[in-house]
Amino acid sequence: MINDIRIFKKGFSLIKRNMPLFVFLFCIIQLSAQESPTFNSTVDTTYIKIGQQIKWTVTVEVDTTAQVIFPEGQTFSPLETVEAFATDTTRKKDRLTLQKIYALTQFDSGAYKLPAQRIEINGTGFMTDSMLINVATIPVDTLNQKMYDIKPLINVEKSTTEFWKYLLIGILVLLVLGGLFYWFVLRKKALTEEEKVALLPPYDRALLELKRLENSKYLIQDEYKQYYSELTAIVRSYLEEDVHVTALESTTGQLIEKLELLKDAGELRLDDDTIKQFQQILQTADLVKFAKNKPSTLIAEQDRKLVEQIVVKTHDALPEPTEDELLEQAEYQEEIERKQKKKKIVIGIASLVAIILIGTTIAGLKLGFGYLKDTVFGHPTKELLEGEWVRSSYGFPPIQLETPQVMVRQEVKLPPEAKAAIADIQAFGYTSPIGLFTVGATSITLNQQDVEPDFDKTIEQILSNFEGQGAKNIITKQEEFSTISGVKGMKVFGSGEFVMPGSKELIDGKYTVLLFGGKGFQQYVILTWVEDDNYAQEIVDRILASVEVKTEV
Repeated sequence: MINDIRIFKKGFSLIKRNMPLFVFLFCIIQLSAQESPTFNSTVDTTYIKIGQQIKWTVTVEVDTTAQVIFPEGQTFSPLETVEAFATDTTRKKDRLTLQKIYALTQFDSGAYKLPAQRIEINGTGFMTDSMLINVATIPVDTLNQKMYDIKPLINVEKSTTEFWKYLLIGILVLLVLGGLFYWFVLRKKALTEEEKVALLPPYDRALLELKRLENSKYLIQDEYKQYYSELTAIVRSYLEEDVHVTALESTTGQLIEKLELLKDAGELRLDDDTIKQFQQILQTADLVKFAKNKPSTLIAEQDRKLVEQIVVKTHDALPEPTEDELLEQAEYQEEIERKQKKKKIVIGIASLVAIILIGTTIAGLKLGFGYLKDTVFGHPTKELLEGEWVRSSYGFPPIQLETPQVMVRQEVKLPPEAKAAIADIQAFGYTSPIGLFTVGATSITLNQQDVEPDFDKTIEQILSNFEGQGAKNIITKQEEFSTISGVKGMKVFGSGEFVMPGSKELIDGKYTVLLFGGKGFQQYVILTWVEDDNYAQEIVDRILASVEVKTEV
């Protein structure tokens, strides 16, 4: 008892002497305990049906000054993130409890691994536990629902209805265009009365217009200004065309002076009385038009008759045209006809262009301008899609699929290290001469008949070949694939930047690889195409839907 008391006193004195050190260590331990974060993750269920959702909850407890970053985006693959709910925060003294809930789903049956997620706390990453999620299909009642065998493929003759429809539309369009061209260009229109008068010689046209003026109602309606305006316009136009003087733009004095000069020069054989009568008529017309003078009806009718006589005398006074003048007149008429014909052609071409533009716009709005352009100017993969497809078997074990062109056997040289494992390899392929579209099928027979194929190694080799050909930034995804008959395989697909054949240009492309196999053999199909090529995408979908393989050698 005494010894125990002595030991206790020694210990107490030791603690007393080292009290500051003990207090410091206690504070460090307590501070460390306060700053150490804790977290856990749970799911509400590990079994769902296709399309149903699970809720993955992660709870983190940290100090109030800690910075926490939760997972973002599609980091739960192969499960899909439907929604990430807002973070729920609860505070208790100097600690925070953060809770984050994610809604996840999957649209294909199978067992999927929910991968571990990284949670960053104050710059340090912490990983949650991974979990296994089972996705089941909706059960089908096979007892009450009668099952039928898969129908075999039937060869159907290509329908010619579309061909005859487009042919008929093309013929109708050509007929319409031809009719419009004939109507506006080739057809000789009946001349109007104005056109017939305009084609008459100046002398005949002047007499005809004077006769029309005689039958007009200007004098009856007391419209003397209009009467004399037309009268002087008729005679001035005649003099300008037939005598070749600038009569329309000349005043009365200037016009009379020009006629006298022509008479003195011997180019116009008119007497002085005729010129004086013409001068008096022009002066009367000026008074009527500008001074509102109103002569009697008798004088107005006499002036018209005198103008008619002046026209006749002037025509008779003109010298006979020489051969050169007649030739010039003929050339002038021909030039007029050429201009009229040229005008008709321009109108016809403009009408044709307008019809084509309207038709192109309507077709573009109906079918899409991209499709219309590809139809008119052609598109390599569109022609493949709409051409005659071929269904055939390739290699052994056989790979059966439908392609737009027959695939050709490819020579494959095996490296020495591969010959030990591979007994035979048969490869077939087709490459479009324009663009990136390729399709290939390969069957491999292994030396050891009891060995299962290594799909992962094959995929690594295929991707390595892509990179060897210049491909970059390759993204890879993987899922299960089933043929029409239910044969299961692996589908590896993705995108990347591929080298265009015949150049060094990189373009965005896609690829898909289907892998099948069993003991002693392996089969795979490879497709590549341009990412934005919709026609190539339709070709790929059709090929993938037609793939059929045998899983036994």
